[in-house]
Amino acid sequence: MTTTYVRAACPLDCPDTCALLVTVEDGVATAVKGDPDHPTTAGVLCTKVSRYTERTYHEDRLLHPLRRVGKKGEGKFERISWDQALDIIAARLKPIAERAPEAILPYSYCGTMGLIQGESMSSRFFNKIGASLLDRTICAMAGATGYRYTIGGSVGTDMEQFQNSKLLIIWGGNPIASNLHFWTRAQEAKRHGAKLIAIDPYRSLTAEKCHQHIALLPGTDAALALGLMHVLIREDLLDHDYIAQYTLGFEQLKQRAAEWTPERTAQTCGITVDEVVDLARLYGGMAKAGEPVAIRTNYGVQRVRGGGMAVRNIACLPALVGAWRHAAGGVQLSSSGSFPTNKPKLQRTDLLKKIPRTINMTTIGDDLLRPASAAFGPAVEAVIVYNSNPLAVAPDSDKVMRGFLREDLFTVVLEQFQTDTADYADIVLPATTQLEHIDAHTSYGHLYMMANNAAIAPMGEAKPNTEIFRLLAARMGFDDDCFKDSDDQLAAIAFNAQDARALGFDWDALKQKGWQKLNMPAAPFAQGGFPTPSGKCEFYSAQMEKDGLDPLPAYVPPYESAASNPALAARYPLAMISPPARNFLNSTFVNVKSLRSAEGEPHLDMHPDDGAARGIAHGDMVRIFNDRGSFVCKARLTDKARAGLVVGLSVWWKKLATDGKNANEVTSQQLTDMGRAPTFYDTLVQVERVSA
Repeated sequence: MTTTYVRAACPLDCPDTCALLVTVEDGVATAVKGDPDHPTTAGVLCTKVSRYTERTYHEDRLLHPLRRVGKKGEGKFERISWDQALDIIAARLKPIAERAPEAILPYSYCGTMGLIQGESMSSRFFNKIGASLLDRTICAMAGATGYRYTIGGSVGTDMEQFQNSKLLIIWGGNPIASNLHFWTRAQEAKRHGAKLIAIDPYRSLTAEKCHQHIALLPGTDAALALGLMHVLIREDLLDHDYIAQYTLGFEQLKQRAAEWTPERTAQTCGITVDEVVDLARLYGGMAKAGEPVAIRTNYGVQRVRGGGMAVRNIACLPALVGAWRHAAGGVQLSSSGSFPTNKPKLQRTDLLKKIPRTINMTTIGDDLLRPASAAFGPAVEAVIVYNSNPLAVAPDSDKVMRGFLREDLFTVVLEQFQTDTADYADIVLPATTQLEHIDAHTSYGHLYMMANNAAIAPMGEAKPNTEIFRLLAARMGFDDDCFKDSDDQLAAIAFNAQDARALGFDWDALKQKGWQKLNMPAAPFAQGGFPTPSGKCEFYSAQMEKDGLDPLPAYVPPYESAASNPALAARYPLAMISPPARNFLNSTFVNVKSLRSAEGEPHLDMHPDDGAARGIAHGDMVRIFNDRGSFVCKARLTDKARAGLVVGLSVWWKKLATDGKNANEVTSQQLTDMGRAPTFYDTLVQVERVSA
C-alpha cells in the first residue's frame, strides 16, 4: 500500500479557510485532517470538514451527466454522455446568445470559495457570451458596504491577535458553529482573564459560554452602537488624540450620538438601560486604561433592512476609543480585502463587448417570473447554476420554485449531489469536490494565501468547474486563447506577485507549502492609514452622501417589526431569524447522514411564554407562516429565544425537511439599506400548533 499526504484547503464559505492534510492510500482518500503547522488551523477541523471523505465518497455522488425525463421538480433523470450533454446545452444557448445574450443568466455563489473553481473560467465564458451579470450579494454585501464607507475596505484585526485581547465583543455571530478557530482564540483570551460579551437576539452556543449575553431585538444593532457612542462621548471615554489625527467628522457624529440616550437606545433595542451604559463604560474604560479591546462582528448583524448601517456604526467604535492602536484591538468583519487578487485577469472582463444588465441573486424569485420589458430587458430564458443551491437558500422560496418550474426556462446545474435545485434542471453535470481538483484560496477570517492540490482522481465522470466551462466554450465555438488556460496557469495569476502584501507570490512554492501569510502590519490602523478617500476612519462619509445615503451613523428600522409596521405585526407578531445550524454550512452537508443525524430534524426554538400563548408544548409540530408562505417543523420551547422571537436553525434541503419546505418560505426579497443584500432576519411570522 502506498500512502501519501496531500496539502489542501477547505473550500467552504467559512472565515477559517483551514489548511488540510489529506491521507491518500492507493489512490483513495482515507482521512482529512487539519494541518498542525498552519498557525490558524493548528491541526483542528470542525465536525463537518473532518468528515469530508464521507461526503466525497457518498453513495449519492453525481458521477455522470443527466438529462431530465420527468416533470421539473420531480428529480427524474436518465444518464447521457458528456458529448450529448454538451451538444444539448450548446444547441439551446447558441440561438439565445445570438438573439438576446442577456437572457442567459449565471447563478453561483460560494459553494466553493476558490478563486479558480469559483469565478475564473466560468466568468470568461459568460463574459464572452455577454450574459447578464449576477449581483452576488446574498451573504455579505450590506455589511461589507457599510464597513467600506467607514474603514475603507475589508481589512481589520488579525485573527491571530484576538487571544491577546482583554475584552472581546462577539456581535451578531456564533463562532462555535461558524468560526471555530476564532473561538479557540477567544477561549484562550478568556483563560488569560479577558471578558467575553455576546450581542445576539438568540442565546446561541457561543452566547452561553460568554460572561454576558445582551439579547437585543433583531435589526436594532445600529441603535445599540449609537447608544454606546452617546455614553462614550458623554462620559469622555474617548481617545481624543486618535480622533483628532485619524478620524473625520467627529463633531457631526457627536451631534448625532447626542440623540441616542441610553433610555431611547434601551427602548429601541428591547434591553435595559444598564446594559447600554455598562457595556459602554466597560469598552471605553478598558480602552482608556490602555487595554486592547476588540469586536468580532459577523454577518448576522447585516441581514436586516438597516444591516449596512449597523455594521458602519459598529465599525466607528474602535476609532472613538483608540482601540486600533493595539494589534489585539479594533474590529474584524472580514479580512478579504487584504488579499491582492488578480480578478480582472482571472475573469477577463475585457471579453465583454458592452456592459450587460445586472440581476440580483437575492431577487431571483421575482426575476425568473418577470416578463420582457424595456426596463428589465429580455426575460430570462436560460440559467446555469454552479456553486449554489437557490431552491434551498434564496428568499421567498415559493417564487423561486415557480420561476424554476417554467417549462420555457432551460436550466443547467453543475453539482456534486442531486440538490433541491438539481431536481429542477434540464441537464445536470457532475462536478468534482475539493479533493479532486486544483484551487487557490483567500480567506475572510485570516491572512493566508492557500493552495489546494488535487488528492485523488475525479470520481466517475465528474469534472472541475473550470473544465466544464472550457468544454462549453469549445462547443459554443469560442476559440480565444484564454479558454485554453489550465488550472495551474489560472492559479499562477490568482495573486499579484508584485504587490508587497504577497511577498513575491509563487504558485509552485505555494502548492508545496500549502499556505503563505500576507505581509500585513500587526496593527493595520495604529497610525491611521485607512483605505478611505480621506485616509481616515470616516464618521462622516461624503461618498455616502453622494450615493444618496445619510453620511452619518444612523438607525434604519426593520421593514417588519411592531415599531415600523404595527398593522403587519398585529397579524404576525413574532420575529424570526434563521441562523446556520451547527452541523450544516448553508445547505452543504445536509445530505451527509452522520451530520444530519447529529442535527436531528428541523425545529423552531421559541420562548415558553410564546408557546403557552398559542397552546404549543415542547415537541409539538408547528406551522410557521406569513403572507409569503409557510413551513412545518417541531417546536422546542426554550428561553434561548427571547420572548417575541422564534429561531429556525437552517438551511435544510427541502426534500429532507419535514414537509418539503424550509425557512426561506417565509423570508423576503426586500433588500438592505446599502449593498443590495437580502433581509433574511427581517421577518415577521405567526406560529400555530398542527397535528403530527
